[in-house]
Amino acid sequence: MTVEPADDTRTRILRAALDLFAEHGYQRTSLRQIAERLRLTKAAILYHFPAKEHLLSALVEPLLSDLEALLDAAEEKPWRQARWTLLEGWVDTMLAHRRPLGMLFHDIALITRGDTYHRLMRIAMRANEIIAGPDAGRRERVRAVQAVAMCSDPVVFFDDVPDEVLREDMLDGVRRLLTAPGPAAEDGRATVARRRPGRPRAMGREQVEAARRMHAAGTHSVDAIAAALGVSRATVYRHLDAAPTDNETV
Repeated sequence: MTVEPADDTRTRILRAALDLFAEHGYQRTSLRQIAERLRLTKAAILYHFPAKEHLLSALVEPLLSDLEALLDAAEEKPWRQARWTLLEGWVDTMLAHRRPLGMLFHDIALITRGDTYHRLMRIAMRANEIIAGPDAGRRERVRAVQAVAMCSDPVVFFDDVPDEVLREDMLDGVRRLLTAPGPAAEDGRATVARRRPGRPRAMGREQVEAARRMHAAGTHSVDAIAAALGVSRATVYRHLDAAPTDNETV
């Protein structure tokens, strides 16, 4: 008789638990049901997970750990780069954990159990601070909260949309939110300056290189590149296929 490694058994238990939680909800799923699906005894389940709450923690842990690692990486970068590193990484992380995220959404009371809620709140607050930027006013802080929601909620509400399609839609929406011109905030800070009509702004060599990197990576549309660099679409287009020079400007 071959003895199954403990890690394999644990993984099977987690997979079955997630399936049953998705089908019946966390509250209506018992440890005995999980055991029966795997043809194990309830005692075997309890050996790996002494309580049902431990199953929940184990299922959510990869999502929380990935978000915390993303925040750590973003905080090492300059603000504008950190903001978009975080937003794009947030969308990718949400899509990578669609099923556990859906489970939490449909059984929203689950996040109040143990440390999960407080940990999620700490993650959200850190994300909001990075996206809002240094010395942010009220308007920037409000948009930061909106941006996080835009990079999270559609994953649950549009679970039938393929990852790559939903990713593009989500990132397009959050770019429009954060780069759209608007009136000055009450503290006197302007959110985003409106572009001047007529001739596009000049692009320096670093901007040109940044535009080409973003375009080559396929992660930004021309509109998104133009918005990020504060220039017109025409300016971006003129440089995508042109050879760089030592003092490249428009």
